[in-house]
Order: sequence, then structure tokens, then C-alpha cells
Amino acid sequence: MCVDVSIICHRRGSSWVTFFIVYTGMLCVFTHAQMKIPPETVQKWAITLSEKINAFASKYSGAALLQKKLKDVEPIIRIEEVDGARLVQDFSDEIERMLGSKMKSVKRLADIAEDADLYHEFNASLQFDYFNALLVNTMDEEGNFIELGGEFPLEENEHFNKLAVNTLMSDIQVPTNVYNKDPDILNGVYMSEALNDVFISNFQKDPTLTWQYFGSSSGFFRLYPGIKWTPDSNGVVAFDCRNRNWYIQAATSPKDIIILVDVSGSMKGLKITIAKHTINTILDTLGENDFVNVIAYTDYVRYVEPCFKGTLVQADLDNREHFKLLVEQLHVKGEAKVKKAMKESFRILADARANGQGSLCNQAIMLITDGAMEDFQSVFEEFNWPDKKVRVFTYLIGRDMTFSENVKWIACNNKGYYTHVSTLADVQENVMEYLHVLSRPMVINHDHDIIWTEAYMDSVLFKSMAHSLLLMTSVAMPVFSKKKETLSHGILLGVVGTDIPLLEVMKLAPRYKLGTHGYAFLITNNGYILAHPDLRPLYNDGKKLKPKPNYNSVDLSEAEWEDTEDSLRTAMVKGETGTLALDVRAAVDKGKRPLFLKNDYFYTTINETPFSFGMVLTRGHGQYMFFGNVSVEEGLHDLQQPDLSIAAEWTYCETDIDPHHRKLTQLQAMVRYLTGKEPDLECDEILLQQVLFDAVVTAPLEAYWTTLALNGPGVDEGMETAFLGTRSGLMRVIRYAGSEKQVGKKFLTTVDKENLFTLDHFPIWYRLAAENKPGQFFFYVPQDDVNKGRNTFVAVTSVTVTEGKRTALAGAIGMQASLDLLEGLLLSIAKQPNDTDCSDVDGMCPLSCEGIDVNCYIVDNNGFILVSKERGDVGKFFGEVDGSVMAQLLKSGLYKRVTLYDYQAMCKNTHHHASGARPLFSPFYGLVALLKWFFSNFMMFLLEFNICGLWHNDYVVDAKAVYHATHKQKKQELVQPCNTEYPGFMYDTSIRETNSIIKCGRCQKMFVLKQVPNSNLVMLVVQADCDCSRQYAPITLMPKEVKYNATVKCNRMKSQKIRRRPESCHAYHPHENAKDCGGASEIAISLKLFFICLVTSLALR
Repeated sequence: MCVDVSIICHRRGSSWVTFFIVYTGMLCVFTHAQMKIPPETVQKWAITLSEKINAFASKYSGAALLQKKLKDVEPIIRIEEVDGARLVQDFSDEIERMLGSKMKSVKRLADIAEDADLYHEFNASLQFDYFNALLVNTMDEEGNFIELGGEFPLEENEHFNKLAVNTLMSDIQVPTNVYNKDPDILNGVYMSEALNDVFISNFQKDPTLTWQYFGSSSGFFRLYPGIKWTPDSNGVVAFDCRNRNWYIQAATSPKDIIILVDVSGSMKGLKITIAKHTINTILDTLGENDFVNVIAYTDYVRYVEPCFKGTLVQADLDNREHFKLLVEQLHVKGEAKVKKAMKESFRILADARANGQGSLCNQAIMLITDGAMEDFQSVFEEFNWPDKKVRVFTYLIGRDMTFSENVKWIACNNKGYYTHVSTLADVQENVMEYLHVLSRPMVINHDHDIIWTEAYMDSVLFKSMAHSLLLMTSVAMPVFSKKKETLSHGILLGVVGTDIPLLEVMKLAPRYKLGTHGYAFLITNNGYILAHPDLRPLYNDGKKLKPKPNYNSVDLSEAEWEDTEDSLRTAMVKGETGTLALDVRAAVDKGKRPLFLKNDYFYTTINETPFSFGMVLTRGHGQYMFFGNVSVEEGLHDLQQPDLSIAAEWTYCETDIDPHHRKLTQLQAMVRYLTGKEPDLECDEILLQQVLFDAVVTAPLEAYWTTLALNGPGVDEGMETAFLGTRSGLMRVIRYAGSEKQVGKKFLTTVDKENLFTLDHFPIWYRLAAENKPGQFFFYVPQDDVNKGRNTFVAVTSVTVTEGKRTALAGAIGMQASLDLLEGLLLSIAKQPNDTDCSDVDGMCPLSCEGIDVNCYIVDNNGFILVSKERGDVGKFFGEVDGSVMAQLLKSGLYKRVTLYDYQAMCKNTHHHASGARPLFSPFYGLVALLKWFFSNFMMFLLEFNICGLWHNDYVVDAKAVYHATHKQKKQELVQPCNTEYPGFMYDTSIRETNSIIKCGRCQKMFVLKQVPNSNLVMLVVQADCDCSRQYAPITLMPKEVKYNATVKCNRMKSQKIRRRPESCHAYHPHENAKDCGGASEIAISLKLFFICLVTSLALR
């Protein structure tokens, strides 16, 4: 209680008494600002708001009518429990049949290619015109087709992503660095013409096939259907089929690779640049079935990643990119002593063999050096002879040939291959040679192993599909020479293959059979995800979408992170069949709204492939399916109403088999099939019956909505849309307002993917309604890309059917309106007129949300604001707006924090190459910087300097590109894959109200919270004149990176999760011709000519 200062101040006393009185008076002034908000007033408002918004939502959605119609048909429906074990087997059998047909197509291609080569005699002077994909349909100035660029008809094709293709012919792509009329190219192209008929025949037998191709070991790429190839912005065709995963995996068995790089002082300048490029190119030839380590050496051994000391790590995309970053930081100094490094490499490989680690197949050491002076024989005698289990490949860097014989001797005496890499342009071709050597045992054995690649990105689908379905896999098979005279050489002719979009594979596990939260997924033998609705392979880099560095090496445990024991992953990787139950924390609406679900996982293997298939059924929604029958005539009538649509991405009828059907929409195809106009269409009879039933049951809603809409003056201002969706992907939508009045114009349009039925999820509103009590509306503000202004709100509820003790979810129904309508509703309720009788009110009276004394909020069950005085607060988490009140709500248990994890996040890299402030501390650093600048520019002068063609032009271009890319990279703020944790919040519905006073320094803030009955909302009234921001920080949803100390980080990086090795291995054959081990001609340079060119070039500059 405060004392009246005016009375006390008239009394006389000492100065300290006076000071005390004044100070106390100031406190009294501040604390007099404390107000009391009457809880009973807020409760009345909450009850009135509940009545009005529920009546409003019920009226315009028609939810009660739909639930009544479903109740009426309950006597004629049956509800069945979903048999997950049987369903997963049915799905896997379908996938197996589909993938099996692709394998048969590839086998036919391999057989024909080998027969064609067997009867083809190499002709060094062969003249042969073919269709070059880069040059087709190109004319000269006189209007004539240029050489290799004849007329090649192209037509847009729906099946091939609407690209212009020629389905009657294949054509040839040749990289820019390969001469397109080289005798090897011409003979290979001529021989492979036999594949044209097989391509067409395969496509006729299996119209779901996409691209078919033959990648030749000489560098050309035959593609069906033929296309017009587009070069990059510099006019260069960099694509080389021999670099592709499908080629490399088909050409070789799994391998353990140690890359040894010389970083002694003699490797300075351009040599180390070439060496780094060579390492990166070797890394690019490795896949997830391979293992690798990189060692740099001078007079001592140095692992480029100290964490990987003495071991091999899986060569997945993540690890390969990690090695590349470290290799870029290598510097040269000292003297080269390769003996120690060679011994260390042999020890690592021997330990891997002995301990059952690594690939347990091919093993090789890649030696990258500019010379070798030591005697190596003792090392090889101790570690590798006579069995020669480890092959040694050598790469002599630079133009100096002094030590070429030594370097070649190493390779030739260890079943390897020697190459001389004098320019950057030489790297690609020379690195590829090791693959041909490793393929020899397989070729001689004539073992046609079919391989399936890890997932990779199809850029064509970037903007058209869900991110989790952008990926492809390829099935491929090697093609060998069957000629007896070359048998011991093991000649690989190339690789044939075809692409399979994982989108098409996952269509074989239809969404409607999995329930609201159910899903299917596919993983590889290494536990990496091929398809999963939670896989996010892209990230936003500014305004551009880019693939994440590790997009195809996301482990199943990173998506199913609640499986802390890896039980699911282990069983699937081992190829087992079984089931597992897990309590999981899931999240919808871009991770902002947590859900607690009980999931049943079912899994099995896909025979003849390295893949395992799994699916999830959520208890409750996923347990039951209901069936009801209506006549086709009745269903067709209601199916063709203008307000009705079906899920465009679902497969009701297969329209991709017959080319004549490809232009039909799913609804058109269904109608034509049901009316008998297209009886040959393959349709899902169960799904069609469900759609017909749903169309009949929901038909009265169309008449109900139309009646309301036609009664124009009776429609509330701001009411925009009514909608419903059913388990069969059927939707009905009506617009109460014209487009000129609509705020949410894009809601439920084709661009609004989050709110439509898609291949990998049900709409957000459907999933939210499913978790809410049937008949009770769930209110929220959409925060997606089509409601960026956050100026609309949605109310939705679920509808069900019951048979005995079983209840199944039938669908969801709701309405969408302008936020102005909800704000106006609140303000009309939450105010007391000036003549209010306040005699019985203990607290502020009259009270109004329009006044400046209080701030009123409507907040949903996850803490997001629907209504606030400040429109900018709408859609925000309440803790960001008022941390003090949110902290109190958490403390009281009214809201509970739920910790969620993201193992596919991207974080900013806080490490920088150098400190910008350092030169300020010492003039020495300024001098060093000046010298570095001079040296860098001098190096660029040399790179641009063309000494009469001594340096290959491609080399100059590549070197400049490397230089500029390196320096440009340092200027950018990099992001990298990371793990994060972030909070979600859930309201405890058992607590209906709370009020409290928060002490904030010199003021106190009161707030009152009341639950809005029969909804997911609460009403919050908060004292406005007490700022607590200094005492209470905002509570945000910002994710925090999970930091690991060096030891934990190292253990995580090199840990080897359980994996299933490929069944076949071809590492040895007694008849292999190991004498074919490479070589190089001497390069003689005229010193006199050199200086003449040098002087001429300087004069020209």
C-alpha cells in the first residue's frame, strides 16, 4: 500500500528523511499503474467468441450436413482393419515387377551391343555420318545442314517432361574435349547403330521406360529418344558419360582407395593445382559402396583429415566433399619421401581386409607425384608381392619426364597403370584409365552384374514436384568385347542403362491406402534414403534452389530420428522382413506444429535390387479403411460437377502406357473408363469405387453452398471459400466471393501444393483436422507461400464413419475467410460500453480491446497469433511478441515445450579463411599481403601467357577457372550441412484458464488467459503499459545448431553404420594381361624455339 506523499512532505525532518519520502513517492507513482483485468469479463468474451466463430464456421462449411449424410450411409458401409504386413508385401511385389522390367530392357541392350561388336571389324579409315546431338538441325549460312548436323525431327513429348524428342531414333553426344570424328568414335558409333531398334522395341514393350542409353568407353554417349543437346553458356559440352555414377559402378566392383599425394617443395605452382584436380577427379569416380582416404606426404606422413588416421571411410557424397575442401588447403614444402607413406597405405588396406572392413573387394593406391627417386622394391616385397592384392596406379605430374621410368615401374609391377598428367586438360582422360584396369577381371569372367545407383537429382523436375521426389536412380550393365583375340585384355566397350524416376516407383504405394499421416519410403543397402516424404534434398540459396552437398547420402536414421536404437534401419539394411512400433514426435506445417503419433512400421526387401521398402501406418487414422457401394451411373453424375476435383498427382488410371492417353487428366481418364469409352485403361478399381462413393455422399454440399452463395446479401463480408476433402483425394471447393474481393486468391489453386492432395502428403488442413476432435473446428492462419501477407484464416474439422466399435476418418471440411472478418468479430465482442454496470466487477471496468490499456490476442494451440492489435504480429509465435507472458505460460504448464530435431539442416559456416583485421596490427602482414597480391597476379599472367601453344588452351581456361573459383569462394558466406534442434509448443487442453502478475523491475504486468470453448484457441488479455522486454527475452522458434566437441565429431564422421555389401566382387583373374600398364612418349622441346616464342609473346603484350 502507498502512503500519500503530499501529507508526508509537509512534515519537517532531516534531509535523508526527505530523500526517502521522495523515493517512496516515485515508487508509488509507478506501482499505481498496476491494473486488474477481471477474469470473468474475459471469460464472457471467450464464450461469446466461441459461439460466434463456431456458428460461423459451421454455417459456411456445411460440416454438420456432411456428418449427417455420412451417418445416414453407415448401415451400408463396412470398415476393415488394414493388414500392414500384407500391404507392404503387395507394394514391394509391384515395385519388384516394375524394376524387373527395366532390368530386362537393359539386358537386351547389352546382348545386342556385344553381338554388334563381335561382328564389327575395326576400320581406321571409316567415314561415317551420324546425328551429333549438339549439331542436329543446324544450318550454315547458305541454308544447308552442317556436317553431322542433318535434319532430325523433334516433337514435344509428355512422357519425357515435355521435352522435344525423336522417339524413332537415338543420337550421339560427344564431349567438347573428344574429337567427334576420331576413328575410335566413328567405329563405336557405327557399331552401336544396332541399338536403335532395341531402344524402340524396349519402349514399345514397356511404355513406362524413360531415357535409354549406351555410354562408350571411348567417350561418346548414345541417347534414346534423340534430343537436341544444349551446351553451357561458354558453348562447351562438359557432360562425359564416363564420369557418371551408373557408368563407374557398372564398370568396376566396389573398391578401397588410398590417394597418396606428394606435397614436397618441387610440387609448387601449377603442379599442385594439377595434383589437387587429379585428387578431386578420382574422388568423383567413387560411390557409396567404395571406401577411401587421402594422405599427403613429404618427409613425413600427413592425413588430410587427422580424424581418419589409420582407417578407411565410406566414399559417400558427404565425405567426398569434405575431402575436397581439405585438399584445397594443401600447401607444398619440404622433401618427398614416399616410402613411409606407401607403407602406411599398405597397412591401412591390410587392416581393412583382416578386420572385415571396407569394401572387401578391389584395393588400390593412387600415387600422385612429380617424381620418385627412392628404391621401392623392398616395400612391395614386404607388403604386396607376390599376390599383388593391392594395385598401384601412378600419376606423374608436370612436364618433367626425368623420373617417368621409376613411376611407371611402380605401376607395372603392381598390376596398376601409369599416366603422365602434364596439364589440367589431361586429368579427366588419365584418371578414367584406372577404371578400365579394375574392370578387367569382370570382363574376362564375362560377368554381367546389374547395378543400381544411389539417388541423384533430376533438374528437369526442380520446379514441378515435391522436393522429396526429385530424385532418380539408374539401372546399368557393362558391355564387354567377346572377341577371343582380346579376351585377356578385358576390353570394356561401355555401359548400357536406363533411368527410373523415384516418383514413378513410389506411385506403386498409393497414398489413399496409407491414411492421413502414413507414408512409404525406400532405402539403399547402405541405409541411405532414395525416397521419403521427409527427405529435403534442396535448400534456398538466396532466391535459388540448390541441391544440398549431401542430398543423396541422408541416412534413414536422420529422417526416422526417434528410432534411437537404429532397429528399423538395421533390419532394413540387412534385407529383413518385419514390423516395428514406435512413438514418434512428428511435425506438420513446415515443422511448426508438433504431433505425437504411434506409428507401425512395416518393411521388406526388393528382390534383385539393393533396395529395401518400408511403409508407416499411424494408429487411429491408418488402422482402418471403409468401403461403400454406389452405382456407376449415380457416381458419374456427381463426379462431373464443376466444384469437384481429384488429386492430380495420384494414379486413378494409368495414362502413361498408351501415348493416346497421356494428354488426359486423371478425372477425364476415369470418366472415359467408367463410361466405357476407354475400356483398355488400367484403373485402380478400389480407388475408383471410393471416389464414386465420396462424390455421391458429398454431393449435397454443392447444393448447400450454392444456395448460400446465391443469397448474396446474406454472405458475411470477408467470407471467401468453403471446401472439403476425402480419403480418396476428392475435393469440392466453392468461392463465396468473386476474385476481385478475395484476399486469399491462391488458396486451393494448383500452385498451393501444401493445401492439396499430392503424391507424398495429404493437405495441411486435412492433417490438422485429423488430429482434432471430430466436429470441433481447428482455426489457424496459413503461413505458406500463397498467404505471405498472413491475411486469411482457415477453420476445418474432420468427419468420420462408425461401424460397431470401429471409427474411420472419412474426410475434412472447412472454410477460409479474410482475417478482417475474425478481427471485426473479436472487437465487436471484446468491449464494454461506457454505461456498463461495474458495481460487481473487481477490476478495470469498462474494459475494451480497442483501448490503449490492454493488448488482446487470439492464439492457437501451438502458440501462433491469429488476432492482434498489431497486424504484423499475426502468424508469429506469441513468445516472439511477449516473452514475459509466454515464459509464465510455460512455467504454469499451460503450454508445453516439445524438442524437435532436424538432421538435414543447413547452417552458416562461421569459419573464415582469414581475419580482415589482422593487417591492422602489424605492417608485416601488409607486406605479406602485397607480396601475395603480386605473386597471384604474376601467376595469372603466366596462366594467360600462351608460349606459342606450349600450354594447351584448355589448361589455361581450367587453371583460370580454378583460380577465380577459389578466390570467389573465399568472399562468400558458405553454408554447410548440420544438425539442429528447435522447439515446438502444444497447449494443455486440461487447463482452461490462468491469470498472473509478472514483476518487471518498476512495474508489474497482469494478464488473463481463457480457453475459447469448443476450439483450439485461447484468448489472452495483457496489460499494455508495462514493458518487460529487459527482464524477459523473446522466446523464439529459431533452431540451434547441435555442436559436437572434436572427439564426438570425429567419431561421428568415421563411424561405420551397418551396411549390406554388394553380393558380387571381381578383383582378380589369372588370365589378366597386367603388362598393359600405360606409358608416355617423350616430349622434346627446342630451347631456341622456346625463347623465340617467349620474346615474340612479350613483344605482342
